[in-house]
Amino acid sequence: MKTVRIIAWVLVVLLAGTVTYAWLNQGKQGIQQLAGAGVGGPFTLSRTDGTPFTEKDLAGKPYAMFFGFTNCPEVCPTTLYEASGWLEQLGDDADKIGIYFVTVDPERDTPELIANYVSSFDKRIVGLTGTPEQIEAIKKEYRVFSQKVDLEDGDYTIDHTASIYLMRGDGSFAGTIAWGEDGEIALKKIRNLISKG
Repeated sequence: MKTVRIIAWVLVVLLAGTVTYAWLNQGKQGIQQLAGAGVGGPFTLSRTDGTPFTEKDLAGKPYAMFFGFTNCPEVCPTTLYEASGWLEQLGDDADKIGIYFVTVDPERDTPELIANYVSSFDKRIVGLTGTPEQIEAIKKEYRVFSQKVDLEDGDYTIDHTASIYLMRGDGSFAGTIAWGEDGEIALKKIRNLISKG
């Protein structure tokens, strides 16, 4: 009798655990789907040479988009350095993905400054800029946060979203690479994005 009771309790605990796991996993998937809903969309920016650049220029090829600024002390240079390393590790597959750096500081980041900045990492990283209104519009499309923070010396810095947005060739949201994410995991995400287009 005691053994039957123990087995019954073990089954109850296992069933409760299974139901809880399924419920939590379903919740995570829902959150991920919600987080990706509506990321990306139409925009108009400029390359550093002044030529127009829109979402139509991205069609058909997966891409990674990062929002930052050239005076960024740590997050931006580290992220672009890591992205350069990923491109190197991809070898010939590097041509199958686009990597874009969009300034969130159009007041300070001139096209020339952005061109010099991105070229110090990898020539395949494309710098993009626009008017303050155009930058606000693309930030809204990609759900990017950025806010100017005044410093005591009269200068300013910018707090901003530090993730890289991974987008499919059809413009749909595929996921992110978080700031500080393990390089091998990030590279695996990029390879997966390339393989699925």
